[in-house]
Amino acid sequence: MEMRPGVAPDVMSEQTGATGSRSLPARLVGVLLAPRATYADVAARPRVVGALVLVLAVLVTATFVFLSTEVGQQATLDNQVRQLESFGRAVSDAQYQQMERMAPFSRYVAAGFQLVVTPLMALLVAAVAFAVFNALLGGEATFKQVYAVVVHSGVLLSVQALFGLPLAYVRESLSGATNLAVFFPFLDENTFVARLLGSIDLFLVWWIVSLAIGLSVLYRRRTAPVATTMLVVYVAIGLVIAAIKTATSGA
Repeated sequence: MEMRPGVAPDVMSEQTGATGSRSLPARLVGVLLAPRATYADVAARPRVVGALVLVLAVLVTATFVFLSTEVGQQATLDNQVRQLESFGRAVSDAQYQQMERMAPFSRYVAAGFQLVVTPLMALLVAAVAFAVFNALLGGEATFKQVYAVVVHSGVLLSVQALFGLPLAYVRESLSGATNLAVFFPFLDENTFVARLLGSIDLFLVWWIVSLAIGLSVLYRRRTAPVATTMLVVYVAIGLVIAAIKTATSGA
């Protein structure tokens, strides 16, 4: 069997029985429904542009449409104020009025921000994964393979936008409807525990698990340890954020 540089033998073996490369729609749906086989295809034939363009198109369009509505603008404004206050910063009337004046332009700012930041964040995540698995753990995958896996995992973030923003419109609020805090409505939102639970988003947990599957396929490692490590890092970040908010707010 012909080997491709950086492609794990078991990844190649999963592909030999396939009837050619999966199409872009098949890969994007496969990330949701059959992640292991899909990531094996992505690793064997790493392609980035199509998936990245589609993920960006969904994120930018969903955000732009949401922020083009009065409900979306007000929900975003309320969320900005709530975030500032959660870190102990009071918003004056003058500051609030300035934020109101800027609200109609938020759709352009947010869309431009996502166009620039999303590919950069994917590069950053891929660079960290490449450094850990190649430099520290002796893996042999190429950066293109890692980046392709990360970009395809972004399908989950697109689903988050397609689910979360319409829900936010109906609720007229961007306060997390998909984080763990929704299961504990009796908690005071200003407590450390509530803030910690509010920082853990279920869609991000799904994305982390999906990415862990992709990396484990690429590097021929068991998924459970990879996913557990990544989730622990995510929770640790949530702990730090919750601690900072609690300390700065005086709660």
